[in-house]
Amino acid sequence: MASYFDEIQKYFQHHNRTKELNGNHTAKVHSVGWSCDGRLLASGSFDKTVSVFLLERDRMSREATYRGHTDSVDQLCWHPFHPELFVTASGDKTIRIWDARANKTVATVNTKGENINICWSPDGQTIAVGNKEDLVTFVDARSHRVKTEEQFKFEVNEISWNNENDLFFLTNGHGCINVLSYPDLKSLHVLNAHPANCICIEFDPTGKYFATGSADALASLWDVNELICIRTFSRLDWPVRTLSFSYDGKMLASASEDLAIDIASVETGEKITEVQCESPTFTVAWHPKRHLLAFACDDKDKYNRDRDAGTIKLFGLANDSS
Repeated sequence: MASYFDEIQKYFQHHNRTKELNGNHTAKVHSVGWSCDGRLLASGSFDKTVSVFLLERDRMSREATYRGHTDSVDQLCWHPFHPELFVTASGDKTIRIWDARANKTVATVNTKGENINICWSPDGQTIAVGNKEDLVTFVDARSHRVKTEEQFKFEVNEISWNNENDLFFLTNGHGCINVLSYPDLKSLHVLNAHPANCICIEFDPTGKYFATGSADALASLWDVNELICIRTFSRLDWPVRTLSFSYDGKMLASASEDLAIDIASVETGEKITEVQCESPTFTVAWHPKRHLLAFACDDKDKYNRDRDAGTIKLFGLANDSS
């Protein structure tokens, strides 16, 4: 019987096409994310806008462009089980909740600083947003009111709940992972994860693992229950800026300023394939139901002046699709 590793390598032999999407962004795309049902893909850009695309089989069409932020859209995320709602974090000191059906803002929440990271709790009730001053604000997703704020005395890079919604994780500038209880936000553990800045964190959809990326160019895989490092992935040469698990939890994509995205087997650490890029990659997102990876690279005009900036790409399409 063929192993998963063999099967997925064979799959990518026939699904290794990369397609560019024109989101009409005029500057770097900071964040891409799929709706929970996988029908919609959103991209947030330095140009202050969000684009949303509709996926039908292997075809993507742009649905709408969302305007309202007055500064860069630095990160976005979708509601965990409502396929039409997503939220954006911006340098304009607001977060905005959007409804893809109405192509408009549902709510705007004012915050105390320039926002750089955001996540939605697995139960859908709370949105957490972090700013450049290391203040994390927790917003009630229904009333759109601030529930609480937590000021940290260290550099907070990325934030996330665990899948069970009872722990809150932060990656910090000292190479550590801070684990807090939720909702009371008491410090439980400080994990010395990396010798350099710990940049990003991502939870495996099966709830077994989480992964972190660091300025030491390593991605590390952690057991959620034991809070111990299982293995590291070391094929990249530059700081790991973004991570994403495949929907089945068996693959981990990691990206950096390397001109390739590494796709590895979670269980063995072996390289499954890599996606060639023309410039540094700062956001990746696996589709929630199929082996399709969305990603966006740095402004191409820095590297190839006859190309547009702000392009989103898809990897994993069938080679014979048009």
